[in-house]
Amino acid sequence: MATGLTLANLRGDAKARLAVKTEKGILDVAASAREHKLHVPADTDDLIAHGPQQLQACIDASLKAGTHFIAEKDAAFAPAVANPGKIICIGLNYRKHAKEIGLAEPKAPPIFTKFHNALTHHGATVPTKGLPNNHFDYEVELVVVIGKRAVNVSEADALSYVFGYATGNDFSERASQMITSQWTAGKTSDGFAPLGPYLLTADLIANPNALKLGTTVNGEVRQDSSTSDLIFNVQQIIAYCSSVFPLEPADIIFTGTPEGVVMGMPKEKQIWLKPGDTVITSVEKLGSLEITVG
Repeated sequence: MATGLTLANLRGDAKARLAVKTEKGILDVAASAREHKLHVPADTDDLIAHGPQQLQACIDASLKAGTHFIAEKDAAFAPAVANPGKIICIGLNYRKHAKEIGLAEPKAPPIFTKFHNALTHHGATVPTKGLPNNHFDYEVELVVVIGKRAVNVSEADALSYVFGYATGNDFSERASQMITSQWTAGKTSDGFAPLGPYLLTADLIANPNALKLGTTVNGEVRQDSSTSDLIFNVQQIIAYCSSVFPLEPADIIFTGTPEGVVMGMPKEKQIWLKPGDTVITSVEKLGSLEITVG
């Protein structure tokens, strides 16, 4: 698997294309590869599936030439994983979050899913008009990206199946979510799975279970916690999921959110997200993911 890279996808006319963050800016890998006649992965999914090919040579050539770099503020990011086979989500997975909403800690990781239509990017506007309810909420999450097929893996070996990590926002509509015991209706409308802007290879994160993470809404801190509060840590999540169904390269796992969500506040203090709000979710080392509520 690739190592030592801070990766991204950029939006194109038809599909995402691979980018790499460097000291000179964000490298448009496809543009550089065309100039230097190198064979490189098309996007992060291709990189995960087929390896780096001539990616490092492409990076080195561009660093030397100083061409095809984009300033971060000018980059049109796509989701950090463009076409995951599965979008797996773990619910109720932080101790303080379970306490704030008055639920017992689960005995096994509660699994739900989002569909591909929910996937969106850094800088996106998440559409909320026309949905049946309007209790919109944020959830900062560490997202795990699988790098190779995993079936019945042990906790001891689980991290060796990780390609990398990204910042996610499990955007939710709570009224639809809580109508029944099945949460999908409140979890997978268009744009309800922002992901990115970056995907860091696993070697750059020494311990995924000790990362600070948080959320701001219009500049106000709403969530401020650490993955050390996870009920089921990353190794346990991977081992459990792989015992239930195969994990495939480029599958992504939203690992749960900490305390501080609107749903966890007393009813008289619950101010749900509204159109125009700016939500920034951040995970230590992985970067900040900004969306606007539309």
